[in-house]
Amino acid sequence: MKEIISISLGSSDRDYEFETEFLGQDFYIRRIGADGNLEKAAAMLAEWDKDADVMGLGHIKFPYEIGADRGKQKHAQKLEKLASRIRTPVVTGESLRKVGYEWSLRHIQFKFGGNYFNNARVLFLSGMTNYSMAKNMSEYTENLTFADPVLKNGISKFLNSLKELERYGGGIHEVLQWVPSKRFSSSVVPLKAWNEYIIRKAMQKANVIVVPYYGFYDYLEKCTLEELGGKIIITATAYDDRIQFLKERGVNVVIDSTPKILERVVAVNVLEALIIAALGKPPEEVTDDDLLEVVSEQRMDPRVVYPSGDPKRVNRFAFVIHPLSQEHLKKEKSVDFLSKVTPPGFLDAVEKVVAYSPPWIYSKVTGIKSPTGVETEGWLISVGGTPKQMLSHDPQFTYDRLLQAAKMAKRLGAQIMGLGAFTKVVGDAGVTVAKLADIPITTGNSYSASGALWAAADAVRRMGLVKVEKKKRLNAKTMVVGATGAIGSVCSRLLPYAFEEVYMVGRNMAKLLALKASILEETPDVKIHLSTRADKYLPDMDVIVTATSGAGKAILDITKVKPGCVITDVARPLDLSAEDVAKRPDVLVIESGEIELPGNPEMKNIGLPQKVVYACLAETIVLALEGRFETFTIGRDIEWKKVRDIYKMGLKHGMKLAAISGVNGVFTDEDIAKVKALALEAREKAKEAA
Repeated sequence: MKEIISISLGSSDRDYEFETEFLGQDFYIRRIGADGNLEKAAAMLAEWDKDADVMGLGHIKFPYEIGADRGKQKHAQKLEKLASRIRTPVVTGESLRKVGYEWSLRHIQFKFGGNYFNNARVLFLSGMTNYSMAKNMSEYTENLTFADPVLKNGISKFLNSLKELERYGGGIHEVLQWVPSKRFSSSVVPLKAWNEYIIRKAMQKANVIVVPYYGFYDYLEKCTLEELGGKIIITATAYDDRIQFLKERGVNVVIDSTPKILERVVAVNVLEALIIAALGKPPEEVTDDDLLEVVSEQRMDPRVVYPSGDPKRVNRFAFVIHPLSQEHLKKEKSVDFLSKVTPPGFLDAVEKVVAYSPPWIYSKVTGIKSPTGVETEGWLISVGGTPKQMLSHDPQFTYDRLLQAAKMAKRLGAQIMGLGAFTKVVGDAGVTVAKLADIPITTGNSYSASGALWAAADAVRRMGLVKVEKKKRLNAKTMVVGATGAIGSVCSRLLPYAFEEVYMVGRNMAKLLALKASILEETPDVKIHLSTRADKYLPDMDVIVTATSGAGKAILDITKVKPGCVITDVARPLDLSAEDVAKRPDVLVIESGEIELPGNPEMKNIGLPQKVVYACLAETIVLALEGRFETFTIGRDIEWKKVRDIYKMGLKHGMKLAAISGVNGVFTDEDIAKVKALALEAREKAKEAA
């Protein structure tokens, strides 16, 4: 039986001994603490020299991975003093620690879908200690922050890139010119308090915090739920007391780069000694590749601990919104007040000025939780242009602001960004933005199409004017206005599965004919009618879907619509104004696409009931919950497969069709009953007149 003796400069309260088996060999492992006494540790090394096969030296503050050689020399001198009389191989675990860092990140990234760390905001409390990990992390995210100047030098400045860290480690970063004397930094209470404040704020903003093993409690002793709640903590050798400490502060996930392959958590020096002894090679002959091979073959994976007991994952998104009209601008109290006491042209001026403003965060979104356990949080980012202003400029005007929003989203840690309202139809409908943005983009049009028909079907059912039979198409007529457009073409493909007759209206007859031929290949028994004029068949329609991008132009004459007709207006801007809708109280006009989110979402008012969002925003949220950080829906053409996929993903993550709403808000059952009664009355009068 081979013996592994670990002499630790740490507390003797953690001492242990046990027998185990590794790589087909039997081992006796013992840990002995020297309580910080260097001479005592040296004596114990000498005492166990004859008995141990390999000795480990624990609780050593590893040298910085970058920086001046002086620090490394001091460390080397200390080790040489401890091991000067030792013939047994002595290891500190430093080699395995470096290998373990890279293995940990790559394994976790792969295990959790290949995107776990994508664009995460990562705070390193000591980049000098964890440089190799930072270098690996930079492959997945550029949002790296290093607290070394604050915690090591008392300088109120963070480093925000690997290059800055390297310059700092080399002693050539300009921040080092600000180094206060030790006397000054320790005596100036305001400076110390300010540094503690900015560290707390940095922790609150981070998604991931990397905490060195050595000095673990020194780094985190003042942290509370506010700083650590919901965070991912990466550390090494996370003993039970450290896990409990993090649990009490609401940490979601602890990633321990030191694998747990034995019956208990042991330090990295013990594991390295175990591998060296099992391989039967002198430490100087064991390469990083040898260590990595053993780690890989023996499945020495990093530990992933969920302190609460339940798996936790929080993905992140951003979504671009904008004011739909001058009325939306008046939601700002100061603008509303001034509009009442200034000339009529005041709002026009405000509208123009706001269009040129840089993007800003309108609201943080939290509390969205899928039944699968995955959570997501995000930001609503506003650009200032109304549809009128966007149309008055070249598309590049809007592209520039959307790309600014994408940069902001990336800095915030978002892993995907959605385009809302008119931003998704300007120019090439997201294609250019998706090519130039640093994070994936989606317009949400796939879920808008799905939500449109979802809402229409529910409205027809609640109106009760069309007979609905299970597993049969509706014996009713439906029309799609804007049938060859982005959302309209998908609606045209979906409706034949539910209706016996479909009327498709568009401006280009050639496109309509091509679309008809394609649809008949999928649903050959449906009756399809084509027209370039929406008003030609209006009086016969039971359901109408308007899906144009007419920017407020007159699309159809609502006065000609059949009483009791359900009109689903998915165009943005809306095809039907509030004035148009008011002309026909016997027609149900809905703004489709509203989706109820799972969990208890919190965000600022977006003009919809609590928990309810537009389908384009819901698509972004569904993709975030699913972990599909990819450019999903862009351009004028929508793929039928993606419409189907996003619908299924939505159901998987608990999305529900929200209460149907129109221009005046949510329709209650009483509202729908009133529309139905007026429709029946109008139909009766029409019969009598005939």
